Amino acid sequence: MSVLVYIENTDGQLKKSAFEVASYARDTAAQLHTDVVALSIGQVNQDELHKLGQYGIGKILDANTEKLATFVNQAYASILTGAAQKENAHTIILSNTFSGKALAPRVSAKLKASLISGAIDLPKAEGDTIGVKTTTFSNKAIASVSLQSPTRVITVNPNAYPAKEQPSGQVQIEPYNADLPDSDFGTMVKEIVRATDKISLPEAEIVVSAGRGLKGPENWGIIEELANVLGAATACSKPVSDAGWRPHAEHVGQTGIVISPKLYIAIGISGAIQHLAGVSSSKTIVVINKDPEAPFFKIADYGIVGDAFVIVPKLIAALKAHKGIG
Repeated sequence: MSVLVYIENTDGQLKKSAFEVASYARDTAAQLHTDVVALSIGQVNQDELHKLGQYGIGKILDANTEKLATFVNQAYASILTGAAQKENAHTIILSNTFSGKALAPRVSAKLKASLISGAIDLPKAEGDTIGVKTTTFSNKAIASVSLQSPTRVITVNPNAYPAKEQPSGQVQIEPYNADLPDSDFGTMVKEIVRATDKISLPEAEIVVSAGRGLKGPENWGIIEELANVLGAATACSKPVSDAGWRPHAEHVGQTGIVISPKLYIAIGISGAIQHLAGVSSSKTIVVINKDPEAPFFKIADYGIVGDAFVIVPKLIAALKAHKGIG
């Protein structure tokens, strides 16, 4: 019996979430007194895979073929299922990302396994079952769920579990070749266009977000400058993306991207319930708004009442002075 963890990559480079789930799977295996095995799908070079050894992964199955270079849901699910059966894995762990959310239900159905999405802490053994904490009700509550089937699939929220180095020593990379039917390639991704100069929102540790309080797209320069100084991703509220001020890919909230960064800075956003549902699991929330009655202040860790066009430039100047940059 073992724990199998699926390792994601982007253009051959391991994602930040890959090291988080590697750490989560390693620690889960330790709790369950078993071994951990990683599965990589797509064209990832050996040097990248060897990095996993610094996070306690000693064995990696490498399904490295050109046909699998881009994400194909059915094919990836078949490979993950086959790898789980090969390694006699009773626990399969994925990151709760776009591909993880797509793969987990398919793999669960194929293996007749329990499925829990959005885990935020390590599973705890409870006799023949394991208990997992997960967010629920749009991140307003935490549920403790018992998984009773002998096989279970768990997705872990990005930024919920830290990537912790714990070198495993020798890393064994084993080629994994799966005989996949043509039906698994009935739907193919022809092209992926990425904003390569931007930090990925779901994986960002710091997010600077703004709303209608910025008054127009022409004023977004101060938001981007603040994000650049902080090394943060930029985001926006739904009305902003609906108005075309910012791309929909930056819309965070219940109907957009749900995020859980270490620091979320909301500027000129009132805090509608749909927006709060998508960001409330952030570790620290800072709100800047000239309306002292804005709902966002009720859940903020830190709040500043004032004009964003006065406060944000001063904040940028103070951060630059602190960092010693012009």
